[in-house]
Amino acid sequence: MKASLRAYGASLVNPKFAPTSLKVALLVGSLLFAINHGNALLKGQMSRDRWISGLLTYCVPYLVSIHGQYMSDLRQRS
Repeated sequence: MKASLRAYGASLVNPKFAPTSLKVALLVGSLLFAINHGNALLKGQMSRDRWISGLLTYCVPYLVSIHGQYMSDLRQRS
């Protein structure tokens, strides 16, 4: 388990996975940001906590995309 976590951690910056994951994070993250924070942004009500939450809104799709690519790559190699 520890080795697989280490391998997944390394895959987070793998040049093979990162370009696709960045595109997914930008597209999905922007959609989620608009849904969750768009009203507050337009009204000028973005607090520090909302900005942190907004940043995480982009991180989650990136991590999920990396995980999917990582698992697919593992299955293909097996």
